[in-house]
Amino acid sequence: MALKPSKKILFWGKIVVFAGLVAYIGHILQQQPFDGDTVHRQLRTVSHPGYWAAGLLLLTPINWGFEALKWQILLRRVQPVSLIQAYQGVLAGVSLGFALPAQLGDTAGRVLSLRAHRTEAVGASLVSGGMQFYVAIVFGAIAWPLHLAQVPERSTPAGITLVVLLALLSGLGIGFGLVRRPLLNWLERRTALRRFTSYWIVAQQYDDWEIAQALGVAALRYLTFSLQFYLALRLIGIVLPPDVAAAGIGLVFLVKTIAPAFNLLSDLGIREAAALWVFTPFGISASVLLTTTLTLWLVNVLLPVLIGLIWVWKLKLQSA
Repeated sequence: MALKPSKKILFWGKIVVFAGLVAYIGHILQQQPFDGDTVHRQLRTVSHPGYWAAGLLLLTPINWGFEALKWQILLRRVQPVSLIQAYQGVLAGVSLGFALPAQLGDTAGRVLSLRAHRTEAVGASLVSGGMQFYVAIVFGAIAWPLHLAQVPERSTPAGITLVVLLALLSGLGIGFGLVRRPLLNWLERRTALRRFTSYWIVAQQYDDWEIAQALGVAALRYLTFSLQFYLALRLIGIVLPPDVAAAGIGLVFLVKTIAPAFNLLSDLGIREAAALWVFTPFGISASVLLTTTLTLWLVNVLLPVLIGLIWVWKLKLQSA
């Protein structure tokens, strides 16, 4: 099928981003070839590895539970559901999101888990994703200047510009929250955009308390999977000062939040490339870092994807 010029540009842009990620990881591994013996020696230095592993695993359902709670809160204006139903929809979305680009799969899984008001639910899903995106921006705006203080050679004009940009985006998020209703009302009156009104109309209906609740849950979820990252570091034997670990984790998740929209295969390779760039100045082996990010991916992504396939199968049966 022929693609429109704009879609061709987007497609090839994603190819370039994905190729760049692979090239960067390959460049690091060429300088520091993956060494299983190094990883094995690192693992032998860990005291009480079972505790770190148990914490990492136990936080996984809590992490996705916060996401389900946020989804439940935002879905009340569309179709009230129980927390269990919200959880099932989230897991179905995780599984579909593993195969489909950007937020398409996540939204499809959540919406298809409902039996009515699916069009309005698309808007609720976009609001949910937007809130998690905004929380990552805010924490990233704190993490980046902290990282620059720890790695002064990266405090370049471009680095300082990024500090200003992240602070500006954080402020714009607050501004949008204050003017969202007048802005959406104005968009609704635009003839060219009127056909999309049913998707965003739900965003006008949330009151300030609902927005605050959902943002609070989004922040709790962010802190939960950040703690999981820290536990994965400790499980592999990486011990960093708290400020270094916090800044590094915040930056990795900032990149992971922004980059999938421009990557061909969701977040494949993004966490790995970001972790290598962020933590290499602190003398951590590339082999150990890749083992850490792979462990986190297996526990926090692949495991929920496999469980979510159960609900994807049920969605197919319901459709049939």
